[in-house]
Amino acid sequence: MESVQDYSSIKQDKISLILGDEAVKVAKALSSPTRQKILRFLSEGPLDISAIAKKLNQTEANSSAQLAILQKSGLVMSRYEPGNHGVRKICELRFNSIDIDLMNS
Repeated sequence: MESVQDYSSIKQDKISLILGDEAVKVAKALSSPTRQKILRFLSEGPLDISAIAKKLNQTEANSSAQLAILQKSGLVMSRYEPGNHGVRKICELRFNSIDIDLMNS
């Protein structure tokens, strides 16, 4: 049986999407001003949930929920690192740019 490579944790320069379900998922993730702010923060480098929540002036729970949407859309990836009180979830952008092909759907 052939193994399937999981690319969800591999940083890439650009994603190219053909208009369809995947593009819609990305567009919905981008539709929130809060999620747009998170992407801008992450464009400066990886951040943990606490730092993102502080920058947004929101709770960690709300920030985590917003990040979950960005992760499901494939725009953000995360990893866990040791922290002062357990583990920290570190998030970073998965792509630097997005192209959506409107002609080849």
